[in-house]
Amino acid sequence: MAHEHPHEHSHDHGDHDHGSHLDETDARVRALESVLVEKGYVDPAALDILIETYETKVGPHNGAKVVAKAWNDPEFRDWLSEDATAAIHSLGYIGRQGEHMVAVENTPEEHNMVVCTLCSCYPWPVLGLPPVWYKSAPYRAKAVRDPRGVLADFGVTLPDRTRIRVWDSTAEIRYLVIPMRPAGTDGWSEEALARLVTRDSMIGTGLALVPGDAEGVAQ
Repeated sequence: MAHEHPHEHSHDHGDHDHGSHLDETDARVRALESVLVEKGYVDPAALDILIETYETKVGPHNGAKVVAKAWNDPEFRDWLSEDATAAIHSLGYIGRQGEHMVAVENTPEEHNMVVCTLCSCYPWPVLGLPPVWYKSAPYRAKAVRDPRGVLADFGVTLPDRTRIRVWDSTAEIRYLVIPMRPAGTDGWSEEALARLVTRDSMIGTGLALVPGDAEGVAQ
């Protein structure tokens, strides 16, 4: 039987609401951007470069490469387990909020999930900008109280025998979940494997894609 990981902090939390109103947020952001550009406060070209950097360079793509290397390179996998900060830095992913990293690996016996109960501490160098739901009070509360329920919200159902362990990210320590490698990927290149790694799988609210779910993935 699964056992919920006892959380270290005690807080009052509200009920979980998984919706994040992304459409409304996106509309407001675009409206604000238009006003700032029109008034000359923001250079559109500079803004595009900033967004592109976080989406393609300082984003989940980095973390996916870390995971893919761990899947393919046993020595790197061991290093990641012993000193995640150094192992990740060796790939060039260095920056604020990525100084003190810990990698936790999912197995058939144990599934890891990350939350920041007090705010929204998040490893930007490997995961980019935190999603809206990660910062929400409802997610932070329910992840502690009912992690299986959170996984169900994300469409993830684990066997009863799988223990769920919840890690509280802080300003001192940030976590990267190493999802289980999908079956049928033996011999795949790290580039192909990285395309199976999703942002949510590195937070623990999702699983890595299986080969048939990843369009355009070449071995």
